[in-house]
Parts: sequence; C-alpha cells; structure tokens
Amino acid sequence: MVTKRESKRRRVNQNEPKKEEEERPSQEKGNENSATSMEKSANEEKAEESPVVVFAHGAGAPSSSDWMIRWKGMMAEALNAIEVVTFDYPYISGGKRRAPPKAEKLVEFHFDIVRKTITKYPGHPIVLAGKSMGSRVSCMVAAEKDISASAVICLGYPLKGMNGAVRDETLLQLTVPVMFVQGSKDGLCSLDNLEAVRKKMKSVNALHVIEGGDHSFKIGKKHLQSTGSNQEEAEDQAVQAIAKFVSSHLR
Repeated sequence: MVTKRESKRRRVNQNEPKKEEEERPSQEKGNENSATSMEKSANEEKAEESPVVVFAHGAGAPSSSDWMIRWKGMMAEALNAIEVVTFDYPYISGGKRRAPPKAEKLVEFHFDIVRKTITKYPGHPIVLAGKSMGSRVSCMVAAEKDISASAVICLGYPLKGMNGAVRDETLLQLTVPVMFVQGSKDGLCSLDNLEAVRKKMKSVNALHVIEGGDHSFKIGKKHLQSTGSNQEEAEDQAVQAIAKFVSSHLR
C-alpha cells in the first residue's frame, strides 16, 4: 500500500516539470507576440513620418532624364521617402519638345499633381522639390493656401530672368522652409544675389553650395583635380544637407 502511494507521488512529481515546461513556451510566446506588436507599431509610426516628395523637372529635360533619375534615387534614400513622385509638364510630355511656357502657367497642373499625391498618402509630410524651373514652380505651388508643405527643395533655382532681372517675388512671399542647393558657377543664380534675397525672405531658409558646380551641379575637371574631390562626393554632401534640413522641418 505504501509502495503504491509512493508510486503515485512519483508520477505526480514527474508530471509537474512537464507542466512547467508547457507553461514556459506559452509565456515566452506571449512575450514574443507583445514584442512583435510593439515593433510593428514602431515601424508603422516611423512609416507615417516618412515624407512623400513631389519632384518637378527643369525647362529643358523631362522626368526621364538621367539627371532626374539619379537625383530622384538619391533623395528617396536620404529622406527615407515613402515615394518620390515625378511627372512631366504638358509642354514636354509624350515625347513632344515645345518651348516651355511662363512658370505661372504651369502652377495649376503642378498643383493638381501635389493634390493627388496628398490624397494617395494621407497623413504623410509633403515635400516639394524641383530642378531649376521646376523649383520655381514648386515655390509657387507651396505658396498656395490649400497646400501645407513641410519644405521646398530648390535644386539650381533660376533667380536670374531672361532680361537679367532678379526674380525674387515668389521667394519673398513664401512662409514654407526652403532649402537651396546651388553651384558656385551657376550663371542663372549669382550667390551674392541669392544671399541678398535670402536675407529678405520671411521663411526659414538654408543654402548648400556645390563648389565649382554649374547650373546642373556639374563640376569642371580642373576644379576636381585642384581640390582632390569628385562629383559623387559633392552631390552626396548636398543630399545629406537636404536630408538634415528636411528632417528638422517635417510636420
């Protein structure tokens, strides 16, 4: 009789560790699920903070140009953008190459692209960017009341007009933060003139100069040799400056 009772006790005692082992995986699994949920929530929150960029081309080349494709990729990576939207203005779309109209006549089309992008990515910060003429039109769109952009990125802003006059009207109206990237040898934007305009602007603004760069930031071989730098490094520094500026103004 005693032996049988002891036997039962043994069986019970032998089973107890098994129950503990069964409980542990369940608890660990719960902890893993909780950690996964927290990580998923953090990733979703981070994704919501990612900006969407609307990137406009310059007067002479469409969004499919090598320059636009390269800068689209660089900005997408540096800004951790959910998407960099590019498009062609009507005068240059479909393979047609007509003379560009005045920038003011492109605002409505550009504004519609931005509005559709905002609808597609609700809740994400919107950043407007443009090359040369596209940057000028981007500034005009940013000045619209129905657009709440976090920042405007001007890549080679064409400050000098056809008649040589300084075109600063749009810049002086802006309240949106503006980042200028200019080549030091840009014939369409004297750095001295730009500095004078920046001092009069109401909006927060910053400037990154690509030394030796022309209107498209192309640096001459002599300058590269004399400084020991290269085109890729110069453009990467510009993109990092853009990312730093934009990140401090996302909303």
